[in-house]
Amino acid sequence: MNTEVSVLYFAKSAELTGLKAENITVPSNISSLQLWQHLETRHPSRLSVLRDQVVLALRQEYVPLGEQPLTLRDGDEVAVIPPLSGG
Repeated sequence: MNTEVSVLYFAKSAELTGLKAENITVPSNISSLQLWQHLETRHPSRLSVLRDQVVLALRQEYVPLGEQPLTLRDGDEVAVIPPLSGG
């Protein structure tokens, strides 16, 4: 079953995609890595530079990229949080 979620882009990810948010349709049962790969496919050669540094947040909980299964519901917000720059 597929689910529509809102993806929120912050900092460098917003700069790379040119978007602050977009709605996407993905399988409701998906790993965090598969979700990230879906986003990379939507924005080829842009988001891939963040792959080793990015963290996703689902329902305001941080989710590292990996095989961790996610259960997405219609209307969920997924935030793409790149590393913060500065010191």
